[in-house]
Amino acid sequence: MIADAATSLDAASTHGYLLVLAIVVPVGGVLIATAVGGRTAERTAFAVIAAGLILGFAILLDVWMTSRPLAYVLGNWAAPLGITLRADGISAVMLVTTALIIAATALYACADFTIPRDGLEARAPFVFWVLLLAVWAALNTVFLSGDLFNLYVALELLTFAAVPLVALSGRAEAITAALRYLLFALAGSIFYLLGVALLYGAYGTLDIILLHQRIRPELAVSLAVAMMTAGLLAKTALFPLHFWLPPAHAGAPPAASAILSALVVKGSFFLIIRIWFDVLPGSRSLAAAQVLGVMGAAAILFGSIVAFRQARLKLLIAYSTVAQIGYLFLLFPLVVGFEGSPWSATAWTGGWIQLVSHAFAKAAMFMAAGLIAQALGHDRIDDLGGVARALPLTVLAFAISGISLMGVPPSGGLIAGAYVIRVMTRMLGPRLELPTLSVKVDRWRQSLPLSLAICAMLLGLLPLQSLELLQVGLPHFLGSAGR
Repeated sequence: MIADAATSLDAASTHGYLLVLAIVVPVGGVLIATAVGGRTAERTAFAVIAAGLILGFAILLDVWMTSRPLAYVLGNWAAPLGITLRADGISAVMLVTTALIIAATALYACADFTIPRDGLEARAPFVFWVLLLAVWAALNTVFLSGDLFNLYVALELLTFAAVPLVALSGRAEAITAALRYLLFALAGSIFYLLGVALLYGAYGTLDIILLHQRIRPELAVSLAVAMMTAGLLAKTALFPLHFWLPPAHAGAPPAASAILSALVVKGSFFLIIRIWFDVLPGSRSLAAAQVLGVMGAAAILFGSIVAFRQARLKLLIAYSTVAQIGYLFLLFPLVVGFEGSPWSATAWTGGWIQLVSHAFAKAAMFMAAGLIAQALGHDRIDDLGGVARALPLTVLAFAISGISLMGVPPSGGLIAGAYVIRVMTRMLGPRLELPTLSVKVDRWRQSLPLSLAICAMLLGLLPLQSLELLQVGLPHFLGSAGR
C-alpha cells in the first residue's frame, strides 16, 4: 500500500471530507435520536440511513474511478501527531455493504420497533434505533481509521453498541448471553491494547502507514502481533474462541441477529487484515498464517457439524456463522503462501467476495428465520412442515441464502450443504394442511430478506473488472494485481 503513500494521500484528498461525513452522520444521528426521544428516533434513523447510503456509494465511486485510496488528514495535523482517515478498495466495499444491510434491517425492524401514534413510548424501540446507528458509526470508523489506537476505540464502541442489542429482549438467557459476549470482548480488548502499547513503545507511532515504513521483524513485533491477533480472534469468535457467539446471535431479536452476524464480527476480522497486511513488513510468517488456516478449517468442521444437530432454526444459523467465519481465515495461508504472485491477489479477491456474500446471506437468513418464528410462534426445525406454502417468499430467501453459503454457482459462497438441505427438506416436506400462523407476515417484509439473498447470489456474476476495486490500495506483495 505504501510505497508511494504520500503521493496517494495527496492525490486522493479532493473528496476526503466524505470520509469525515461517513462517521459524523451516524454519530450525529445517535446524538439527535437520544435527544429527541423514542417517537422521533425511528425517523431520525431513516434520515441518517438515507444520507449514509449516498455517502457510502460516493466514496465507493471515487475510489473506483480514481483507482486510488481516498484520504483525509484530521485538523491538518499529519501523522504521527495527527490522525488520517483512509478508504482503500476493501474499505469502500465494506462501507457500501454495511449501509445496504443496515438499511434493509431498519426496514425489517419497523414492524417490531415502531411506537404506535396512540401508544405509550417503550424502551426497546428507542434503544434499538439508537444502537443501530451506534453500530453503524463504529463500523464506519473501523473501516476508515488509519491509526491502531483509534481502531481500538472504534472496536470498543462497536462492542458497547452490540452487547445491548443481544440483551434487548430482557430475557434471562439473553442477558446471560450478552454478559458472556461482553467478557470475551473485553478480554480480547486487553490483549489488543497490550500489543498496541508494545508497538508504540518500539516505534513511537500508531499510524498504519508510518508503522509499515518503520517496523522491522523482531521479537517485540512478533509478540505484539500475536497478542493483538489473539484478542481480535476472541472478538471474531474463531473456533475455539466461539463460545459466546451462538447464544448471543440466537438470543437477540431477529433484526439484531442480522446485524451481529452479518456485520459486527466483520469489524474485528477487518482489523486483523489491517494488522497482517498493512502494518507488518513483507516477511509475514507462513507458519503463523497456516495456524490461522488450521483454526479456520477446524471452525468449518465444528460449526457445520454442530449446526446440523441443532433443533432450533436460529441456533442452526448461529452455528453456521461459526463455520463461515472459518472460511474467512483460509485467506491467510493462501495469500501469504503465494506472496509475490498473481495467485495471491486471486486469493485476496476470493476471500473478500466470500466475506461480502456471507454478510448478505446471513442477514437474509436471520431475517427469514425471524419471520418464520413470528408467524408460527416457534422455530423448531422438525415442526416446519408446510411453511413453504404459508411463507413462500421467506422460504425462498432462506433457500437462496443457503445456496450462496453452499457455493452453488453462480453464488459467492462455500460448502454448507448438509444443514441447509436438512432445513429445506422440513420446510418443503409434505403436509396436507397449511400450518397455523400466529401472526400474518406482510409480503413486503418477506421481500427484504429475499432482496439480500439475491444480492449474495449475484456477487458470483460480477465482472472481473469490477472486482479490481478490492485491490485498490493493497500492498505490492500481493502480486501484479496489487496497487
